[in-house]
Formats: sequence, structure tokens, C-alpha cells
Amino acid sequence: MNQQKKEMDMVSGPLAGKILMYTLPLALSGILQLCFNAADMIVVGRYASGEALAAVGSTGALINLIINVFMGLSVGVSVCVAHAWGAKNHESVRRLVHTSMLTSVIAGGIVLLIGFFGCRMFLSWMGTPDNVIDLSTTYMKIYFLGMPACMVYNFGASILRSIGDTKRPLLFLVIAGVVNVLLNLLTVIGFRLGVAGVAIATAASQVVSAALVVIFLMKRQDACRLVLSQLHIYPDKLLAIVRVGLPAGLQGAVFSISNVLIQSSINSFGSVAMEGNTAASNLEGFIYNVMNAFYHTSLTFTGQNLGARKPHRIPRILLTCIALSVTISITLSGLMYVFREPLLALYRPGAPEAQAYGGLRMSIIVLTYFLCGIMEVFTGSLRGMGASLTPMLISLVGACVTRVIWIYTVFAAMPTLKVLYLCYPVSWLFTIFMQVAAFLIIRRNVQKRFGTPIPENG
Repeated sequence: MNQQKKEMDMVSGPLAGKILMYTLPLALSGILQLCFNAADMIVVGRYASGEALAAVGSTGALINLIINVFMGLSVGVSVCVAHAWGAKNHESVRRLVHTSMLTSVIAGGIVLLIGFFGCRMFLSWMGTPDNVIDLSTTYMKIYFLGMPACMVYNFGASILRSIGDTKRPLLFLVIAGVVNVLLNLLTVIGFRLGVAGVAIATAASQVVSAALVVIFLMKRQDACRLVLSQLHIYPDKLLAIVRVGLPAGLQGAVFSISNVLIQSSINSFGSVAMEGNTAASNLEGFIYNVMNAFYHTSLTFTGQNLGARKPHRIPRILLTCIALSVTISITLSGLMYVFREPLLALYRPGAPEAQAYGGLRMSIIVLTYFLCGIMEVFTGSLRGMGASLTPMLISLVGACVTRVIWIYTVFAAMPTLKVLYLCYPVSWLFTIFMQVAAFLIIRRNVQKRFGTPIPENG
């Protein structure tokens, strides 16, 4: 009975309150992850060196590029389980659970091999400075040892979130995060292992979160129960996951490709600029995680209502998520911009030049970040309606192509960091325009498929 209380009825009743209740634990999960990542940055920046901070920060875009294709499959899991759960197809849910968890282990192994053996070559291609590349390589090699566990947690958490349980994944992250912080203090300050210590702490915490989500799934008494002896890849379920998840992963990779190119451009300004950029982007991540939570909310609510044959609720889900996302992101952005100087000083105290670089980034990106939130919600809605290729193609044009063109034209003509950072809000706006058109078309097609007239009030 207590198990059921953690799950939410998404297919009936008012939306705003439920959306907030669902999103809050998701946002807190993302913020907690970033808090622990920020602790990594602060510990290494204060007790190791500026180069160590730059080394850890410069790997983010590259790590995301390597893992996003496979991590996107967890989005496919969310959509497929949400559809099946909304339709009350328990056998389909059971098969999806066992297919996805076995797939997560395989995907994690593949990512481990790619990241561990290819990281130095990739960092070299990015133009990572000589005084940073050895540290970055060390960090990435250890970090990728935790990839199988990272995949297991994310796939398992996707299953729970798709049926309305966002609280337990949050609890598991809290426990793993505490382990991460304690190990940071022990390895970096106590054993003086620098970036290696940070990576060890991160990998260990991923193992903890994976173990917790697996144990919980094994103890469930419904269709989501995981039985290790029944792990099996059902071809039709894997195909359904891949159909939605692969384009989602490719979309993430597309963003990462453009971000790797941007990071390479930032690297050309030297390690001090990299330090400031690392601190600022880490702070921005707190806002992004709130907006990304609304992406998952939009996706899950849309998916369950589609499975329950209630497509008329989808526009209200979209508009409610956008309104809440914009309100919260503007509030957080304003506060973060006002207090940017003391916040940046947490990462690099006594380094005014690095702080100035970070402040420049925040003055452009933080103040326009609500656009990214709108883009995230639209992506979740499109994917929740079962559209797989459309969001990917829009991102390819709106994010990757736009940013690449910007870098090789506008930035090439005016090679300053301010001009470089402007490519973010420009690409967000362009993407939103295309998403609005896509949503209207796909929504109408969904209504026709279900034979439900479009309500006059939208």
C-alpha cells in the first residue's frame, strides 16, 4: 500500500499541483547531483590547483558526447513504460523492465570501453592545453570505470519516474551523494589524490546509487518488479525503446558536439578562461536541472495520458510546464546573477581574472536561460507523444548547425568570448520556433489517430 502512495495519477484531475509535486523531487535530484559535482569542483579548486579545476571542468562536454547516445535509451524506457503503465498493460511493463535493465548493463560496458581507451585522443582533438591534458585523462579514465553503474541507475530511475515515483530516485541520490562528498574529503584532502580522488569518489557513488535502485526494483510487488533470473532482451520491447531512445540519444550527442566545439574555442583562450568557464557553467547547471526536470515531467505526463487515450490533456500539460519552468528559471537566474561574484569566489578564491571570465559567461547565458527551459519542455512533449526523429532533427538544425555556423562566421569575424557565448540564446530561440510548428502538426495527427476532437480551449 505504501508503495502505491509514491505513485501519482497523471491521467485525471487538475494538472498544476501534480506537475509541481512530480517535478520537485526530479529537480532536487538534479540539483543534488550538481551540488555533489560542485563539491568536487570546490574541493579540487581549493585543495589541488587551478589546472586541476580546469581539467575536471573541461571534460564535461566530452563525457556527455560519449555517453549521451546510450543515455538517451533511458528516455526510450521512460516513454515506453509510461505508455504501457497508462494503458494498464502489466505484461508489457514487466518485459520492458527486464529488457531495459539488461540493456543498461550492456550499454554501460560499451561506454566504459570507448571512454577509457579513447579519452586522451578525444581531449587532444579538442585542443586541451598541455598543462591540463594529463590531469583530464586521469579523471576520465577513472570516471568511466563507473559507467555501467551509472547506466543501471539511470535506466532504473527512468522506470520509477515513468510510473510516477520521483521520490525514491531522489533518496538514492542523496545517499550516493553523501558517499561522494565523504570520499572527496578523504581522497583529495586526506590522501591528496587531486583529480584522481574526485573521479574515484564519483565512480564509487555511482555504484551505490545503482545498487540501491536495483535492490528496490527487486523488492517491488507489481509489474515493475525486477527478477534477475528473468533478465532478457525482448526484441519488440528493445525495438520500441530504441525507436524513441536512439533519436533522443543522438539529440543529446548533437548538443554535445556543438558544446565540444564551443569548449574547444574556450580552450583557445587559455586555462584561466577555462577555470572561469568551468565555475560559471557549474553554477548554471543548478538552473538547468530545474528546467530539465520539467522536460521529464512533460514527457511522462504526456506519455501516460497518451497511453490512457486522453490526448486532449496534452496542450494543457505543455502550457502548464512552460509557465512553471519560465517562472522558476527567471527567479533563479535573477538571484544567481545578483550574487554571481561571491558564488564564483567559492570555486576560485583569490583568482579575480578567472572570476571575471565566469561573470562574463553568466551575464549572457544565465539571463537568457529561460529560453532553454521552454525548449526542454517542448522536447519532452514531442517525445511523450511518440515523436522520435522530429525532436532530433530540430535539435540538429537548431542547436548544432546554428552554433557551428555561428562559430565559423560571427565568432570567426569577432573572436571574443562574449560573441562566442551569444550562440547559446540565438540557437535556443531558433529551436523554439521550429518546435512550435512541430508541436501543432504532431498534436493534430495524434488527435486524428485517437478520433478525439481538439477542444476549443486548447
